[in-house]
Amino acid sequence: MHYTLSSAHPDAHYIDIECRLTGVSQPELELQLPAWRPGRYELQNFAKNIQRFEIFDGNGQPLPFHKLTKDRWRVQTNGASDIVIRYNYYTSIINAGTSYVSEEMLYVNFINLCLYAEGRIDEPCTVKLDIPDNWTIACGLRQVGPGELQASDFYELVDCPLIASPDLQDIAYEVDGIDFHVWIQGNIKPDQERIIADFSRFSKAQIQLFGEFPEKDYHFLTIVLPTAFYHGVEHRNSTMLVLGPDDEGEGLYQDLLGVSSHELFHAWNIIRIRPKEMLPYDFTRENYFPTCFVAEGVTTYYGDLMLRRSGVFDEAAYLKELQVLFKRHFEVSGRAFQSLVDSSFDLWLDGYEKGVPDRKVSVYQKGAIAAMILDLHIRQQTNHARSLDDVMRLMWERFGKPFVGYTLDDYRSVTEEVAGEPLDWYYEHCIFGNQPLEDLLNQYLIFVGLYMDYDENGGVVLHKLDDETGQMQRENWCASTPALYPGL
Repeated sequence: MHYTLSSAHPDAHYIDIECRLTGVSQPELELQLPAWRPGRYELQNFAKNIQRFEIFDGNGQPLPFHKLTKDRWRVQTNGASDIVIRYNYYTSIINAGTSYVSEEMLYVNFINLCLYAEGRIDEPCTVKLDIPDNWTIACGLRQVGPGELQASDFYELVDCPLIASPDLQDIAYEVDGIDFHVWIQGNIKPDQERIIADFSRFSKAQIQLFGEFPEKDYHFLTIVLPTAFYHGVEHRNSTMLVLGPDDEGEGLYQDLLGVSSHELFHAWNIIRIRPKEMLPYDFTRENYFPTCFVAEGVTTYYGDLMLRRSGVFDEAAYLKELQVLFKRHFEVSGRAFQSLVDSSFDLWLDGYEKGVPDRKVSVYQKGAIAAMILDLHIRQQTNHARSLDDVMRLMWERFGKPFVGYTLDDYRSVTEEVAGEPLDWYYEHCIFGNQPLEDLLNQYLIFVGLYMDYDENGGVVLHKLDDETGQMQRENWCASTPALYPGL
């Protein structure tokens, strides 16, 4: 498929798309627009943003077609070897999963607006952008000419968002032979030396954890808005970030660090260490999977941990983020009915909505707490000889690097192998169960000199304990609950 993107009237926020499919030999052809995008596990029905839609042969003659579903078309080719589809796409919203066009910028998530032909999704794709010559393109795809990009197949195309603008700022650095770029579009003047130093640290820490990086380069594509915003989406060799407000100063920078570290960890965990249920992606419908607590929870845990381990965060900054994590779970859904497995599966139902009270839990927040409990348990049982790091390395070696996909049973097997024991209590309590986690979490927090409590208003407070107080608290907790937590 060959795509050309342009916009005759950018102020109207329409992107014009021409898709040209060559080498057609069948009498009928089915065309599909994706119904969802990777990184957001809900149907978004992008076809609703198409205003006009036409299909022609290579000589410009109209071809008959009709809709099969809300986002699938069947065209009668009438013997044509080339098929041309012309349509436009409305782009009025900026977040990390949309597309947008204006006089100053073209921002595209190809998953929103690119069709594919059934049976030919694995074929190479090219993209031609009709943009001014002085605009810079930021994208993980290969640039093969002025305004021209190439993808090995449709899966790569839609996993590589793009920003084109005359005002893009490029902050480049290198770690272990990998080229990294922090692209910034917005009304700010970033401290480039600070960004290079901090991003290099956490990038190196993550590469050291896994032993290698999956790609030859990586791009942090960042749009900074004048209004408050915080959103990031992972991609094959890039991440799309939208942050704001642009006058927040240090707060904006801390947000940039947090979301960037989180999304970089996804380069291994979900982009390559991917649930078997989503290998390959089926863009026509829901791809149900029970392990989003691994994909997002483990990643949320490691995002801040890598900032601390690399020295970007000091102890006070890390503990502040840890308290925010605890508050978001325990003050909002600490008594919710669903388990992490239930809420992983139901992301497709209401995972990104507030939902009814006390129904679901966040796979990000409770998933991160469950990951922390597992990490501290393994460390305690092995005197820090092994940890969740070893779990993720094995997941990479067995499922990510060969790109074969894993199941919930696979993940459980790896965690028990690293722990050196069955973890029935952990999975029953933290993963399949809906019991509150405060007591169990505190058992392990005390192991590292921390303790979580509630203030008089029900707000979560994280305490740092001295050695004597910590030992006393640990002895009290272990004496009061020996049967419930046999691992302790």
